[in-house]
Amino acid sequence: MTRGIALVRRPSGRLAEGLVTHIERSDVDLALARRQHEAYRAALTEAGWQVREVAPADHCPDSVFVEDTVVVCEGLAVITRPGAPQRRPEIPGTEKVVREAGLEVVRIEAPGTLDGGDVLQVDGTVYVGRGGRTNGEGVTQLRNHLATRGRTVIPVALREVLHLKSAVTALPDGTLLALPELLDTTALRQPVRTVDEEAGCHVVPLGDDLVLLAASAPRTAALVADLGFTPVVVDISEYEKLEGCVTCLSVLIPGA
Repeated sequence: MTRGIALVRRPSGRLAEGLVTHIERSDVDLALARRQHEAYRAALTEAGWQVREVAPADHCPDSVFVEDTVVVCEGLAVITRPGAPQRRPEIPGTEKVVREAGLEVVRIEAPGTLDGGDVLQVDGTVYVGRGGRTNGEGVTQLRNHLATRGRTVIPVALREVLHLKSAVTALPDGTLLALPELLDTTALRQPVRTVDEEAGCHVVPLGDDLVLLAASAPRTAALVADLGFTPVVVDISEYEKLEGCVTCLSVLIPGA
């Protein structure tokens, strides 16, 4: 029995042209990025997830960051409208796969913008980052869509960071790992534990005690283990050069 479906998308041959906003551009090794993506997919499979691929979008440099194109909540797929116009052609491929998976589909409409990387779900609370990619209309539309699933949507002001989940994510018990200087922590309802590594606030609960995180956060991996969870460590160095995190390389659909 699998835990559910994990949506992924192979990196574009133009990956090195991906957007960078808050960091300086550096060279991306495409061959290494492809190997790292294979290892990332393997980690999901080993953790019990059925990996399902969204059709490649080689004309879209950032398309590997599939999380930004859809928000999934209890059988509902909210197709996003990315804040960067050049990323909107990524949407149809993702929509096709979630429809094939049998999810109910709704969408964020203009003038709303929403990136999935700005959406952090913790039990019945959904935090939405308000920064450069997601606007107030996008938050309002998401709130209306997720009200059908009994969720409470709370906007969180961001500082110099691309997405909310680049600044805070949650462990399986709901504890938040965060870099407080990057967001307004007063909006957060769950306990917050500060980390001291940039990638330390990027974790993905994979089920049971498994927690996926990047190799660039060894101290956080040790902390996660000390808290009684099992770290699943992957190297995503080439994606970190494009402000990518372990969170944005997949979309988990539990029980699908």
